Amino acid sequence: MSYRFRPFHPETDVLKPFDCGKEDLNGFLLEINSESPNATTYEREHLAKTYIVEDSDSGDILAYFSLLFDKIERAVSNPSIWNRLSRTIPNAKRRSSYPSLKIGRLAVSKKAQGLGLGNTILTFIKAWFFTGARAGCRYLTVDAYLDAEEFYAKSKFKPLIIPETEDETVLMYFDLMEIG
Repeated sequence: MSYRFRPFHPETDVLKPFDCGKEDLNGFLLEINSESPNATTYEREHLAKTYIVEDSDSGDILAYFSLLFDKIERAVSNPSIWNRLSRTIPNAKRRSSYPSLKIGRLAVSKKAQGLGLGNTILTFIKAWFFTGARAGCRYLTVDAYLDAEEFYAKSKFKPLIIPETEDETVLMYFDLMEIG
């Protein structure tokens, strides 16, 4: 299967149905109503940039991901995890927060699941922001659904907090310096 990455263009894209098995991720590409978070609104408001991964032959959407800038803060981190993370920063440069890039959404369609496309997307994002970042960006972050935590852990993301039993997500990070 050959595919291509491209930016989402809300004014011109005609989106075909997309199903990854999670309703809120399916609906993100479609403008259901002005109250629902969606790629079009995020794009227009400059809150996140969404990228489409589409089948080169059929044009079907195989996956998408959204990116936005973020920061990792001491105040919201587990203290022992924060201490471990801070030790990787030279003393003179230690701060109470560090710049990061957040993966706001990442979804792979059911027909492309199991083909390694999610890992390919994460590898692409890591390399893209390690080698070509236009601003300081030390970490990647993601609010991973609990059932996706293992997927991110396999890509060397680590929890930044210990989730509570009622939490649906866990905040995770990846140190881009692990690439270099």
